[in-house]
Amino acid sequence: MEQESELVTGEAVVLDVRAAKLASRGLAMMIDVALQLIALFVAMLILSQVAAFGDEALALTLFLVTLVLIMVGYPVLFETLSRGRTLGKMALGLRVVRTDGGPVRFRHALVRGLAGFFVDFWALGLLGVVAVVTSLLSPNGRRVGDYLAGTMVIRERMPAARTPYVGMPPELAYWASQLDLTRLPNDLALAVRQFLSRTSELRPEAVEALGYGLAQQVAAVIGAPVPPGVPSWAYLSAVLAERRRRDQAKLQHAPLQPVVQYVPPVQAQPVQPYSQPYPQAVAPAPVTRPEPEPENPFAPPG
Repeated sequence: MEQESELVTGEAVVLDVRAAKLASRGLAMMIDVALQLIALFVAMLILSQVAAFGDEALALTLFLVTLVLIMVGYPVLFETLSRGRTLGKMALGLRVVRTDGGPVRFRHALVRGLAGFFVDFWALGLLGVVAVVTSLLSPNGRRVGDYLAGTMVIRERMPAARTPYVGMPPELAYWASQLDLTRLPNDLALAVRQFLSRTSELRPEAVEALGYGLAQQVAAVIGAPVPPGVPSWAYLSAVLAERRRRDQAKLQHAPLQPVVQYVPPVQAQPVQPYSQPYPQAVAPAPVTRPEPEPENPFAPPG
């Protein structure tokens, strides 16, 4: 189980990270312990050959030294060379970092390794009971070795966070361009963005209640109430979209372009069908030409 945490660097920069809690750390520890037991078994096979020659004191001394080297030297060596990762942590995407977000060094790995052997797990740790209890009581899942070394374990492989695209409702673009958003705090804007990203996951009544509360908070800060007939989510989306537009203009060192007032499109009236029947075409009357009168052969010449 993981939760978001904040690390503050030496330059007072806050880093949002995901702290590794007991489940993931315990699984990584099981992988490391299995590898250590395999290495210890191979070492015992080799030292048994020394004891076969009758020098049991030397074999016992070499076994104790090998035990310490494997149980302490394994995490210290890997965390120093790989900047905070053992083989188990590599498999689960975990890494040990300092509490200021920097990489661990040999002294941090050595303190963690010694505390893990003597306090957290083996000598006085009751096979990990001390580490489990300390990790459960710690908000970031830190054990005694982490407190002594000033470190914590974080997750490196996290699912990609969905960044919601906050669009500007066309009807509110001109209205939002006239707002004064300089007093809108970042934490309130972040809360609004998270609300808009989860509207599809919430029930309609929850969306209405949360949206109304956030809209009232934003309206009290910027001094612009929700326009009549506008839903809360559209009001919040317009405010965030306008804030993003102004921030992008500042980053690009470009003048802020004016927004043209929205004019709703005029719907074309449907053409009414012609209700009256078309007039019947009347055929024109045939033109009759008068037949020429026959000439009178007896007529006198003109």
